Amino acid sequence: MVVASPTASFGLPEATVGLYAAAGGLPRLVHNTSLQIASEIAMTGRRLTAQEALDFHLINKISKSQETVVDEAVEMAEKIASSSPDAIIVTRAGLREAWEEGSVERGVQRVGERFERGLFEGENIRIGLEAFAGKKKPVWVASKI
Repeated sequence: MVVASPTASFGLPEATVGLYAAAGGLPRLVHNTSLQIASEIAMTGRRLTAQEALDFHLINKISKSQETVVDEAVEMAEKIASSSPDAIIVTRAGLREAWEEGSVERGVQRVGERFERGLFEGENIRIGLEAFAGKKKPVWVASKI
């Protein structure tokens, strides 16, 4: 996830110096935008403003100011940290699998095979369900997944 400063810019300048974006940026850019937009950015060295990156769904949000970007990113991280660590591990794996795997069914299957037993037999699922039933805030334990 990305919280960007209003003054941030984004691009893939590799082609302008004789390289190519070999670390996965090209397929990810195509996946998030379109072949046409990704081609322009990657082959011309075009830099996107923070607003353009937001419009193309390359970032999550633009901070209120350059000075508040870290605080706003920490606020987002704290929201994530307030959830079950087991659920976050499995959810992130599911998101990454969906990103990398072309098949929805195969992605779900792979995450299930890898994590469901640990999730459903773990202590945090019990903690979460008891807290929900009792209308209390859960107190999570470290993940064992």
